[in-house]
Amino acid sequence: MKKTNALPAALLTIAGLLLSPALLSAQKAITLDDCFVYFRFYPEQGPHFHFLKDGVRYVEADDKGLRIHDVRNADFDSLVPLNLPPEAREYDEFTFSEDETKLILRTKKESVYRHSVLADYFVYDFTTATTTPVFEAGKQQFVALAPDGAHVAFVANNNLYVKDLATGETTQVTRDGERNHIINGLPDWVYEEEFSPVSGEGMVASKWSPDGSKIAFLRFDEREVPEFPLTWYEGGMYPRQSSFKYPKVGEPNSVVSVHVYDVDAGNMVGQIDALEADDYVPRIHWTTDNHLVVTRLNRPQDTLELLLALSNRLLHDAAANKNWIPVRPLLRETDPAFVEIHDNLIFLKNGQQFIWTSERNGFNHVYLQSMDGKTVRPLTSGDFDVTAFYGVDEENGKFYYQTATPTPLDRQVWEGLLTGGEPRLMTPKPGMNDVTFSPTFDFYTHTWSDINTPAVVTLCRRNGEVLRTFTDNERVHHLTKEYGFAPKEFFAFDLAPTTSGAGLPLNGWILKPADFDSTKKYPVLFDIYGGPNSQTVQNQYNGYIGAWHQLLAQKGYIVVSVDNRGTGARGRDFRKCTQLQLGKLETEDQIAAARYLASLPWVDAGRIGIWGWSFGGYLSTSCILKGNDVFKMAMAVAPVTNWKWYDTAYTERYMRTTKDNARGYEDNSPINFADRLRGGNYLICHGMADDNVHWQQTTEMINALVKANKQFETYYYPNRNHGIYGKNATRHLFTKLTAFVLGKL
Repeated sequence: MKKTNALPAALLTIAGLLLSPALLSAQKAITLDDCFVYFRFYPEQGPHFHFLKDGVRYVEADDKGLRIHDVRNADFDSLVPLNLPPEAREYDEFTFSEDETKLILRTKKESVYRHSVLADYFVYDFTTATTTPVFEAGKQQFVALAPDGAHVAFVANNNLYVKDLATGETTQVTRDGERNHIINGLPDWVYEEEFSPVSGEGMVASKWSPDGSKIAFLRFDEREVPEFPLTWYEGGMYPRQSSFKYPKVGEPNSVVSVHVYDVDAGNMVGQIDALEADDYVPRIHWTTDNHLVVTRLNRPQDTLELLLALSNRLLHDAAANKNWIPVRPLLRETDPAFVEIHDNLIFLKNGQQFIWTSERNGFNHVYLQSMDGKTVRPLTSGDFDVTAFYGVDEENGKFYYQTATPTPLDRQVWEGLLTGGEPRLMTPKPGMNDVTFSPTFDFYTHTWSDINTPAVVTLCRRNGEVLRTFTDNERVHHLTKEYGFAPKEFFAFDLAPTTSGAGLPLNGWILKPADFDSTKKYPVLFDIYGGPNSQTVQNQYNGYIGAWHQLLAQKGYIVVSVDNRGTGARGRDFRKCTQLQLGKLETEDQIAAARYLASLPWVDAGRIGIWGWSFGGYLSTSCILKGNDVFKMAMAVAPVTNWKWYDTAYTERYMRTTKDNARGYEDNSPINFADRLRGGNYLICHGMADDNVHWQQTTEMINALVKANKQFETYYYPNRNHGIYGKNATRHLFTKLTAFVLGKL
């Protein structure tokens, strides 16, 4: 596979762009309710099921129990009734123990932050058909069955507990947990937000050993981390206030330590040695032979190490009355910019090797590593990025992964060989291909879409044979024809010689009205994100915001998205060239894209607008200020306006601290350029309870605009977080965004 950093000419347009008579006929009008109340054009995603260990059966939940299906027989449907008490029947999530004898059921969840929840959990025992509450003294977090099903671990009130499911005895492992002080077994806010979600294969702060005898957990001492206040307007006479620990640039992070508890012995094994106070520990893992591996990342995030714990060589600290667990290095990654955190670490059953992905050679690839710290061999190579790693079938010597090929806009799935050799392409059809494998890798669900086709979800054998189709989204197909959806097209353009990236091609998509007339001139709205390693320009169907794009196209607008420098799937150098100047090249590239479009004969150069959310809101704000001669209007939802006010782990990864990089912060924070706003065509919206990008970012931007005597418009959403949803908030917000486009562009 060769390097494909820009679209080949053959893909600059999508097949079939010549408008059919059906598209030119009268369209049925798309409404905001269609988009954000009824989600009329949102495609089905296929069934949400759990494969069983035998690799041929899978489980779905319904109101009667669990339904067992067989991939080999479409008619097989066996009901396993669950004898549940009333309080456990409304579960919204279930998880099997590794031996499949028990089930964890989650009920009555309450959001904590964007990803974490509190809930009541129950253990269902298939052998005895009994249901047991995990803990009755309050809601729990991180509830995980031991691999042997003998114990369940959980966190309540920031303390870690272990319950013996045979005796019912609950042991409180830690006792120093306290809100805004000490957290045991759960990530703090910045770990949850920046080192990936708190469930699945992401950031989990407690993990069982494979034999179920021990549990490793992180302890966060956040006493020195500054608190950020939130105000809640709930109808009472006085608003309610709360606060949480949020480390902003240069401020203290939590001090993180790693501990191991021996469940069988009922005592602490010890604490991992060799961690500095400023280190991050974004991952903990266990090898197949029950050795703990700790991921250590320094605060600048340019050095990552995998450390193997040597639990058989404890060092006793008599003064502190604790045992230190020494470590030895397994792997060390460095990068002048930063090292990305990922979950592509698999220890092989032979106990001598592991799988790891790295962009050490310029593109993200898969490597076979030995436990003595050496690289055995690269398992993939070429001028393309591996974008997902699905797992290893050791019995057959194969592994499975996804790549950004044949163009960075597409995704393909491959089967590789652990011994090396040519991989086998499993999904040749252009577009977005993603899979979920059974435990034996003999079967998989395949989800495919392209930019104009909603997802088709099928069940396949390993050899690619399609066994059945779960959904072809024919309903959405029919609706897109009924409402006269126009096709999106891909395009590419080279940065002009006057820019810092002269000659570099950037990729984009464009949506024109269905009755597009090249002799007319049209207004253009940019829909952007542009943040590090993101990608809005993909050969993938978007049934959510994409429906709103079609609504605007029906009203005579061209909608465009462009991936600037710093975005993903084009290698290390393209992604990390924005280092220490976050937002500079991104802004330049979006302005260059607007100038390119303005040069086209069917674009009204005086009516180009831009909007985005979060980093996209930051970028749209920067563009309306620094590109005030090309952008007529901008809309920013939940934007960062000053990088100094965002969290440590994210911002310092790309910018270091203000002490190290004062000029980078000053030159790339929109708050410092408020005086450049022209015409007042700027809308800024924010959730007032946003724990991620704080409402402070918008209020301080407003202060700067007022000081500069600039007119603008604002919308605030009390009690809403970064997503601005719930109780009609999304519909309300997009009513304003749509009206602003129609009125200002």
